[in-house]
Amino acid sequence: MRAEAELVPRLRAAGCVFAEDEAHLLLEATDDADALEALIVRRVAGEPLEQVLGWAGFGGLRLHVEPGVFVPRHRTEFLATVAAQFARDLAASRNGAPPVVVDLCCGIGAIGAKITDVAGPIDLVAADIDAAAVRAARRNLEPRGAKVFEGDLYEALPDELRGRVDVLAVNAPYVPTDEIALMPPEARDHEARVALDGGRDGLDVHRRVAASAARWLAPGGRLLIETSERQADTAADLMRQGGLVPRILHDEDEGTIVVGALRSAR
Repeated sequence: MRAEAELVPRLRAAGCVFAEDEAHLLLEATDDADALEALIVRRVAGEPLEQVLGWAGFGGLRLHVEPGVFVPRHRTEFLATVAAQFARDLAASRNGAPPVVVDLCCGIGAIGAKITDVAGPIDLVAADIDAAAVRAARRNLEPRGAKVFEGDLYEALPDELRGRVDVLAVNAPYVPTDEIALMPPEARDHEARVALDGGRDGLDVHRRVAASAARWLAPGGRLLIETSERQADTAADLMRQGGLVPRILHDEDEGTIVVGALRSAR
């Protein structure tokens, strides 16, 4: 208790809003005083708590995190939940035959891990352009039977997946370039820029995803992509232009917007 009482003011002075909770987690991380101090110094300097601890909580899972990677946000659990429900329903309609799921722009693999946890057996493939994220995703997903690739969007995927993907879950960057400077220092200074920067209007990557999704989706397959409320209509239009049938989904509790789009079964 004394150690926690001494640590909380240091964290609070550094701007940590949940100083008590963070102190508890840091103290749990190690019994070595020197190692603990090293962790505290990193956190006080502004490094995200998840990168300091080496793990992030997501949808009840504890997932490996590396320094410099994008830390999965709790709001993205909505995307994972929607994708998992669709995958589970699809498997049920096929008498348990595993659906093909792709976690694109996977980061540490949080969405894919949650889908696997909820939906049961799936054929999961994940990909990201950031090497550190791919290393983390492999640690999180390969024990779950997934294959993880490094590369730029669809270029990273095996060609054999064309026209076979049942669920394409994408947490692409959607922060406009000019607004990155307004993000909390934890994100803008310690997470990979490629995981944050969505271009002039935040939808550069969404455009590329939507333009080619129909080539990769199976008939009846779904594209699911997270975005903001102000970008949702434009994102839906992009999917419509890509030959898909879009629908905007809302999570009122977290304020999360997911645009889903169906490839017609015809």
